[in-house]
Amino acid sequence: MTLKIISAEEIVFEGEVTAVTLPGTKGSFTVLRNHASLVSTLLPGTVTFTDAQGKTETREIAGGLADVDNNVVSVCLY
Repeated sequence: MTLKIISAEEIVFEGEVTAVTLPGTKGSFTVLRNHASLVSTLLPGTVTFTDAQGKTETREIAGGLADVDNNVVSVCLY
């Protein structure tokens, strides 16, 4: 699955991942391959993801929006 973390100024991350955990407004949630489509607002917090080699990385965010569709997770940061 592809993860794209994008701000107005730059592409923060773009690559293949096996899992991503996001700080949703209604609570933290994890997206895996073939997840149902969804759109969610994000609170300030940590985005945690595991890349294709099994390495876990984190990014601190100030909030934003997440869109999940067809194994693409797009995170637009405020």
